[in-house]
Amino acid sequence: MSKLKLYLDTLSQPCRSLLIFLENTKIPYEPIVVRLGKGEQNSPEFLKVNPLHQVPVIDDNGFILRESVAILRYLCREKKNVADHWYPKDSRKQAKVDEYLEWQHLGTRLGCGLYFRTLWLEPLATGKTPEIRDIQRCKTQMVTACDSIENHWLKNKYICGDEISIADILAASELEQPRLAGYDPRDGRPKLTEFMARVREATNPSYDEAHKIINTIVDKYKGQPPLKEKKSG
Repeated sequence: MSKLKLYLDTLSQPCRSLLIFLENTKIPYEPIVVRLGKGEQNSPEFLKVNPLHQVPVIDDNGFILRESVAILRYLCREKKNVADHWYPKDSRKQAKVDEYLEWQHLGTRLGCGLYFRTLWLEPLATGKTPEIRDIQRCKTQMVTACDSIENHWLKNKYICGDEISIADILAASELEQPRLAGYDPRDGRPKLTEFMARVREATNPSYDEAHKIINTIVDKYKGQPPLKEKKSG
């Protein structure tokens, strides 16, 4: 049986989550990098794998699956020796993980992702500065999501209890993303700060490896999109 294939770009939050999970569960896999910045998600070859132009995608011996949450649930069910704490079999414990996984789509996923897209990704692609009203709207949504993590979700060591789960690596990866656009969700949020450090410690060295590219970008560009200079004349 061939290795699981993971199509990914670590600029993507869900891709980083899957990478961290696979490394920590020791599931054998073959990473296949799809460079989103170069438009490789639009290539005829990749569209045979995912006609929706998105990563992550897995190919598990011919079984193609898209969407990070679906992939993580599938891997927890199907792969041997995946510790129960990642996605508990106990119905109530599993329901608490699912509760966060459903909330995150319009919470951290939308809030942090849209802020990054509006202030960093779209200016990079178009060379245009976003409108002030769009910045304010996205920031309000992101701050609300981050405050919800701080004030609601972190009643225990991790989002769903005292053991790490797939909810935690998805949350941490999303919370890292706004740093590219100059906003650090940890500022002024002590519980969230401790939580992110706890997830990093529990999953390293794969956490740092997965975030290597965005850390490099943050250090180099200090929250500003690396816009190309316009040629004079």
